[in-house]
Amino acid sequence: MTSAAYAQSKTGTEVPGGAAKAPFPPFNQDTFGSQLFWLVICFVVLYVLLSRWALPRLASIFAARQGRVEGDLEAAKRLTAESEAAIEAYEKALADARAKAQAIAGETRAEFSAKSDETKRRLEAELAAKLSEAERQIETTKKSAMANVRGIAADAAGEIVKRLIGEAPTKQSLERAVDTALH
Repeated sequence: MTSAAYAQSKTGTEVPGGAAKAPFPPFNQDTFGSQLFWLVICFVVLYVLLSRWALPRLASIFAARQGRVEGDLEAAKRLTAESEAAIEAYEKALADARAKAQAIAGETRAEFSAKSDETKRRLEAELAAKLSEAERQIETTKKSAMANVRGIAADAAGEIVKRLIGEAPTKQSLERAVDTALH
């Protein structure tokens, strides 16, 4: 039988041009048994290769990666705990430093306040003494000036009366007139 006739008898179709076309090889019933045989052999070989060589390597890679990830997580936890402890220590040191600075500032403020109060009291005492001395000098100067004014007023009044009436008044009458005018 020719290949065209064989193809026509198996598929029931005619191939244009009179030549029969062979069926798709996986569907060819003549080679189906050998295909199943080679499929089983390839599957067994592939299974043996994967189970003996590839899968153990993949498992060891996954185990190493898991160990590395767990180690990294433990290191991260440890470093987090250390950083939190360092932050606590820093915040405590900062609070202690602030408290110490405030205490020093308070002591310094109190010291300067005491010095300032002492200086103020000393200056007030000095000013009070100077003021008292100045008032005493003013009073002395005033008395001296008033004594001079009395003499000047008596001399001036005597000269005025002498010019007006042509005669100089007595010293007693001038003193009485000046005393009366000043009081």
